Amino acid sequence: MKIRLLQIAHARSGDKGDTGNVGVIARKEEYYPLLTKYLTEERVKKHFNGICLGKVERFELPNIGALNFLLHNSLGGGGTKSLKNDAQGKTLSSVMLRMEIEIEEAIKF
Repeated sequence: MKIRLLQIAHARSGDKGDTGNVGVIARKEEYYPLLTKYLTEERVKKHFNGICLGKVERFELPNIGALNFLLHNSLGGGGTKSLKNDAQGKTLSSVMLRMEIEIEEAIKF
């Protein structure tokens, strides 16, 4: 089954210098294992192709059902240096939630 991440999660994003920060939070507790299974560093890096020019790091926060991703070299140098429209990475969460993932599990929304 192919779904958009938006169906099972919400997200927040921001920045620290040239690194975008995207937190992805499961909408329901039972969706968290899907996030950990399908949102790998490699999958996120591929989704942000052309935006994230550095490595992607993933941090798990199971106590709140969330994953946090650092997207290195994504903001054109950061807020004070960048000529990008979104130098602080505020729209990265919207980009993340548009990701389509192919899941094996049957889920109820």
